[in-house]
Amino acid sequence: MNGFQCDGVTVRRGLTFATGLVECLCFAGAVFGWASLVFVLKTDGYFGSGCVNVTNSNATQALDCSGQDEKFSLVFTIASFMNNFLTLPSGFLFDHFGTTVARLVGICLYTSGTLMVGFSNAALSFMLFPALSFLATGGVMFLITNMQVGNLFGSRRSTIITLYNGAFDSSSALFLVIKLLHEAGFSLRSCFIFLSACSVVHLLRTFFLLPRRHIPYTLPDGYTYGYIQGIPPTTTNGNVQPASEEKPLNMDLPVKPEKTFAECLKSRFFVLQLLWLSIMQLRHYLFIGTLNPMLQRLTAGEPSLVSQYINAFAITQLCGVLCAPWNGLIMDRHKGRTRAPGESEQEADLRASVLSLFLTSLQCVAFSLCASIPYLPLQYLTFVLQVLNRSFLYGGNAAFISVAFPSCHFGKLYGSVLALSAVLSVLQYPCFALVNGPLNGNPLYVNIALTLFSLLTFIHPLSVFLHCRSLASGRARSTYS
Repeated sequence: MNGFQCDGVTVRRGLTFATGLVECLCFAGAVFGWASLVFVLKTDGYFGSGCVNVTNSNATQALDCSGQDEKFSLVFTIASFMNNFLTLPSGFLFDHFGTTVARLVGICLYTSGTLMVGFSNAALSFMLFPALSFLATGGVMFLITNMQVGNLFGSRRSTIITLYNGAFDSSSALFLVIKLLHEAGFSLRSCFIFLSACSVVHLLRTFFLLPRRHIPYTLPDGYTYGYIQGIPPTTTNGNVQPASEEKPLNMDLPVKPEKTFAECLKSRFFVLQLLWLSIMQLRHYLFIGTLNPMLQRLTAGEPSLVSQYINAFAITQLCGVLCAPWNGLIMDRHKGRTRAPGESEQEADLRASVLSLFLTSLQCVAFSLCASIPYLPLQYLTFVLQVLNRSFLYGGNAAFISVAFPSCHFGKLYGSVLALSAVLSVLQYPCFALVNGPLNGNPLYVNIALTLFSLLTFIHPLSVFLHCRSLASGRARSTYS
């Protein structure tokens, strides 16, 4: 009987992990495939009034679509802002009301967004503004509620968290699939109505493969979850022990007081994590939001060439799910090893995060440098560095918050750091306006400024390294005293 129970728990956890990965991979971060969807929307005439005939210096007529590009850039700016800013109330919702309530809200938002895009048209282009914001907010709620699945896998916790974040990044390829289907004759409406119908799957996962509240870390013995609890675990004397979603490990052990949410917000680690995330996120958002006009400029407006590079960009996004676990493995590499005398697991996790934070900053600088060089073939390398850095960035952000702060505040802190970073991400729109206006479409100076700005991100890994070294020195002194 006990073997059957263990097999049942293993199967359920495996299904929870696998279906969560599919959910993040196929739905959660679709909004970041914006460049592929823009190509379809332009074909269907969305914001077509932004294209006007102009007379060139050589007296020839040309079509200027900078107004259309600006509208599309504004849609993405608002959606990406909402993706981050509304993560704060989403985190509070998750922490206070649990998984089921948070997911039901997320499913409603996501389904509303897909239906709004599905029933929009060129005459109703304005519907893209709320639709993309709903898609972004609903998608990030899928991610938040799935990241706790890492708690089921103990020593591979950071790897699972980063893997889900990588799947979130890779889901931007969903809009590439829609672009290819559109080119094959499928309408935009039929594609998005199908996505709406997939909400049934999200509901089934919510009720049968996820807890009503939260998955605790570390897991108590006999932990189970879901509305169908299965066979209750038994104690060693054969008595039935009730299934429980949350149970303390040992009530007799003294509980170490946790930091309050306010103390976490005021801590140096949180402030530097916010700076680290905000700068790199702004760089990525501006790149994604301006990719289409940048390719138009570098290809001299050749539609087939623009389509080729957009497809290449979208395909590289699929690799996010392959790149992100590398970061998790870097953070989990100390698991199972003997720790230094007196070193806590949290200190070991922090020490392991230094390399992850440093590599992420280094990747961002390399990506920004390549994006700054106006050479078309080089953009293939830019795409690779972008998806590598983005998968490290968001996975590393979630993993660092999970190890540096109490787990009871994870949803709130994760939401807070993304919401506050959204304020800086709004700068992408004035940057786009600056490039489109005074700089006459040449983004070189803005790219150089952002590359220099990215160097500030190295402050965070240096700070964590110095903190860990200080802790190690303190232990060494106490040992010899």
